[in-house]
Amino acid sequence: MMGELNFLLGLQIKQMEDGIFFNQSKYIKEMLKKFGLEDSKPTKMPMSTKIKLTRDDKADSMDSFKYRENHKTAHLEAVKRIFRHVRGTTHLGLWYLKGTGVETIVYANSDHVGDYVDRKITSGICTFMGCCLTSWTAKKQMALAISMTEAEHVFARKACQQALWMKQALIDNDLRLDDVSIMCDNKGAIDLSKKPVQHSRTKYIEIRHHFLYYNVQKGNIFIENVASEDNIADILTKP
Repeated sequence: MMGELNFLLGLQIKQMEDGIFFNQSKYIKEMLKKFGLEDSKPTKMPMSTKIKLTRDDKADSMDSFKYRENHKTAHLEAVKRIFRHVRGTTHLGLWYLKGTGVETIVYANSDHVGDYVDRKITSGICTFMGCCLTSWTAKKQMALAISMTEAEHVFARKACQQALWMKQALIDNDLRLDDVSIMCDNKGAIDLSKKPVQHSRTKYIEIRHHFLYYNVQKGNIFIENVASEDNIADILTKP
């Protein structure tokens, strides 16, 4: 007879009477030992906002694999800093409290020309079911955004896709979820999702991004305003 699950795909699982706790302390310790960083000094931030890893502002941005044969000291220090940051978070994890319900909220946020090399936007999404974080993503976008409204609207559309996926996943498990809220801190993006008026400042935004408007009108999702300081996804747009 199988016992209680306590380890899965690198995750340590602690099942308690009032909930479940996940973390990766074992995996982190193994990685630190592998690279000889067990005694490294922890750092609060995984990356410095001031360091430059390309030749100059006109240089092409490169993928990490291109540095494998031509890396510099700055690149090595940047990677070590990630390990130092993780070393200070060994005890942290995700706590899923029992009986929190299935109310789902998606937080979305984007910066504007945050990358000083190619000026592209970085966006983040995190999804909560009840009070529990269930999914998250942070990604630099391929396209440039002319305005903050466009940057927020484009990624709110991706948040909408995530919300619809969550609804369908619950339906597949015989759970009906009527309302999914997307929290956004940009009024222009919210207004555009409810009424995509074509004027000089927004008419260039691609029609595919009005997928958000369609689902708002159908009542599949709701988009609401949240203060910037309360937007949990904001941290995903920072180094």
